[in-house]
Formats: sequence, structure tokens, C-alpha cells
Amino acid sequence: MSKELESGHYLFTSESVSMGHPDKVSDAVSDAVLDSLLAVDPQARVACETLCTTGLVVVAGEVTVHNDKAVAALNNIEDTVRKTVKRIGYTDPRMKFDSESCAVLRTIHGQSDDISMGVTEGEGLHKEQGAGDQGLMFGFACKETEDLMPLAIDLSHKLMEKHVAVRESNKVKFLRPDAKSQVTVEYNKYNKPVRVDTVVISTQHGPEWNGDDKQAELRKEIIKHVIEPCMPKDLFDANDVTIHVNPTGQFEIGGPHGDTGLTGRKIIVDTYGGRGRHGGGAFSGKDPSKVDRSAAYMARYIAKNLVAADLCDVCEVQLSYAIGVPEPTSVCVDTYSSNKIPEDVIGQIVREVFPLTPGGIIKTLDLKKPIFEATAAHGHFGRKPGKNGEFSWEKLDKVAALKEAAAAKA
Repeated sequence: MSKELESGHYLFTSESVSMGHPDKVSDAVSDAVLDSLLAVDPQARVACETLCTTGLVVVAGEVTVHNDKAVAALNNIEDTVRKTVKRIGYTDPRMKFDSESCAVLRTIHGQSDDISMGVTEGEGLHKEQGAGDQGLMFGFACKETEDLMPLAIDLSHKLMEKHVAVRESNKVKFLRPDAKSQVTVEYNKYNKPVRVDTVVISTQHGPEWNGDDKQAELRKEIIKHVIEPCMPKDLFDANDVTIHVNPTGQFEIGGPHGDTGLTGRKIIVDTYGGRGRHGGGAFSGKDPSKVDRSAAYMARYIAKNLVAADLCDVCEVQLSYAIGVPEPTSVCVDTYSSNKIPEDVIGQIVREVFPLTPGGIIKTLDLKKPIFEATAAHGHFGRKPGKNGEFSWEKLDKVAALKEAAAAKA
């Protein structure tokens, strides 16, 4: 049990899941299909949903492509699925789900002409490219970590990244791909993290770890090789933290055999772990014309640069769109009273510095590239920008412009 908290202190919890979690298998397949199409047809319109269960992967959705190479990639979905499942680590038939033996079903048709007309530049009621759907999207940033992410979700993701490294290096033997983490952080009355209170790791494993004695040994190995290396030394006291490893007793049956996976079912894991708000739209399998994805990336880009520019310590940005309409229907900046200049001025600066139409977002963040499969595990935010354009929304290249704009309005 957690110790009694000081007056004004509170606990906040976030979770993450591994690439082998069935929902994340589905996300990875959807984004792998998307990338295979964008690689040969940057204008492809893709909304790809995946279901995976015992011995079966079903890929469905709406896809429109524009050249023969993209048609070939579309016809090659089965190979894309198998390569993705293999990369994740499902290669053993004993798991009841593996890359060689799983059946792959495909049911895909073209995007609605009514939607396409409103999205395609020059074809709808507006000259510029319109939003691919209506909806609201949120971005968040704070100064709790170097990546300007909330601490609990940041640590939860790091645990899952370490789990992959430990499993793939065989440092802890007989681990399997499915895993979940959960971290509870204690905050003081000033909303500053003061200690890690609870860590939970559930890891799938082979039958070699079954039994109370073996689970006790596995607990020690997971604490040593996964948990302790990820914890911030100033906030983690091994004598003052609750740790649960496989709290049900064992976890042999897992992955898509243990639980059906669906694309888009881990939207809180994908974003900020419950900090701030969420508009409800999933990301994986959607091309960047879908503002559910691209505008959420822009909202994070805005929030992160505002915090890095020291215009506020905490920032949540909401964008909203109407289908077929280029300009957002609203832009809202909430700094949780941490702003250094008036919030309405920050809102004005955001509109001046950041292009917020779908076309402007896609161009600014360079989103018509096959960069999305990398987002399917360990969160879409708080990641390092990659050399091929991955995680472009994590760049801090607008800090100078924001500071200059703020100074001009002082």
C-alpha cells in the first residue's frame, strides 16, 4: 500500500503497452500498410483498420491510390502484415499467433467520393485542401521531463522500450512480446513530481517462468534489468516504492491469442497518459489528410515549442475542424495559469507563427512520407525526431520565432 500523503500532495498514474500488445500489433499493421502506400504514392488516401486474434489478422478500411506501384503495394498487404508481425516478435507457433501461420484477410474499398471532393485541393467548396473530417484535437507539453512530457507516461514508455531491449537481447530469457507498464507519481501541492510511488510491469513469458518460485525469480530480473535502469534516481527509492511484477501470478497466455487487438484502442497510451484532454480520434492507419492525426501532431508541436520558448510552463492546445473546410473552427491555448504573457496574446502568436490548415500542417511537418510505423509503439509524443523525418512534430524549431513574436507584442 502507498504511504499516507502529505497535505496537498496527490498521485497520478499513466500506463503504456509494448509493441506486442494486441492493440499495438493492430496499430503497427495499420501503419505499416499506410507506409507501404505512401512510399510509392504520397497522395494516397488511407484509413486502415486492423483486427488481430488467435491465428488471424483482418485488414479493412478505405484506400484510394493513384499509380500502379501503389496498386501493387495494396495487393501485397499479406506480406506487409507478415513482416510486421515477425518484426514485433511473434515467430513461435506455441504463442497461437505467429507471422508464418496466421491467416490474413483483406477487405478494402475506395474512399467516399463525397469526402474526397471536400479534401482534395480545388475540388470542394474551398480552393484550398479541406480537413478530412470534423473533430477536435489536443496537444500537451510541460516541463516535467527533458522531452517536455508528463513524467508518468514518459516513464511508462521508457519501461516498455527497455522491455523490448531486454527481450530481444535475451538478457532475461523466455520473455514474449506482450507487456504492459504503469507508473504512479506523487506530486506536491505545487504540481511538481516528488517521488515515484508505484510501478507495475506485466510481461508475457514462456512456460519456463510458471510457478511461484519462478515468478519470484522473474520479479527480481525485471526489477534489475527493466525497472531500475529507467527510474530517475532523485525520484525513485527502492525502499519507498510499491512494485508489482505479473500481479496475477503468471502471464504465459498473451498477445492476440489472449486478447483480441483493434487499431486505435490505445489513444491515451498514444498521447499523454491521461494528462490534459483527448479529442477521441485515433491515429494509426490514417494518412495526414485526416486531421485526427495531423492536427494532433500540430497541436503537440505548438504546445512543445511554446513551453520551450518559456512563454508558459504547461500548455494544452486545442484545434478543431469542419470536414472540407481548410481553416480551423477554433484555436484554444490553456496554460493552466503558468503563462508568462497573457493567454490571448499567446493565442494570437500561435495563429501568426503556425500554419493551421491541413495543407499547411502537412507541408510544415512533412507528413507525406512513410514515417508512421515508428509511431505505433511507445507513444506518438516525446520521441526524438528521426533522420528520415519521423516525429517531425517534436522539433523545437519555432522557439526563436515565438520569442520574437512575444517580444514584439510586449
